[in-house]
Amino acid sequence: MIKTKIDWCDYTINPIKGLCQGGCWYCYARRMYKRFKWPQEVTYRPEELDKITQIKEPSRIFICSTHDLFGEWIPDKWIFNIITKLQNYPQHTFLLLTKNPKRYLDFTFRDNFWLGETITDNSRTSIMKREKGINFISFEPLLGEIYQSLKYQSWIIIGALTGKDSKQFQPKIEWIDKILLEATFFNIPVFMKNNLEYVYKQNYKHYRLRQEIPVIRPGLLRAKL
Repeated sequence: MIKTKIDWCDYTINPIKGLCQGGCWYCYARRMYKRFKWPQEVTYRPEELDKITQIKEPSRIFICSTHDLFGEWIPDKWIFNIITKLQNYPQHTFLLLTKNPKRYLDFTFRDNFWLGETITDNSRTSIMKREKGINFISFEPLLGEIYQSLKYQSWIIIGALTGKDSKQFQPKIEWIDKILLEATFFNIPVFMKNNLEYVYKQNYKHYRLRQEIPVIRPGLLRAKL
């Protein structure tokens, strides 16, 4: 368990260890595994979840920040066991994030599970729609213009690529502003990560990053996953 520097959550817990097989070229976790020569075999470490008992205040906890929990290489049993264990902590909010959101359909989640998907450009369209609970898109790193509708999202996260040589892949200001405009139209809260400051400093003399967290209200969310 880590008191995280990720600015949209409070803690991260990683019950899945090993090198993510998603193979994203920009993945910071892959760089860490190679740099520190950590074991790359994918394993399930259920004891990591017991660390949640150390968190006394209701918190936002990002599950599997260094892996894709819903990747096709993760056994159903591991996912089921993790979800079942987390249901013992209704006081917390658990944030899940994947590039394979169709696998969410194979499981049942309580409202304190926020279901997210990572989209970096316009090569993939969101399938996320829920009647209850929060579904969100993380556009991080934002690597291209987004054309799809955000109508059924409960929350939007926007971030830039970080790390070595990241400045050559910074998002264009018009890509970000387009997302913000549509989010405002549909009244969707937006969390702009602090790493977007570089982009805004190059374009605006005065700016303020929107860093909003959604609040669940009866009747606010619509449609179904």
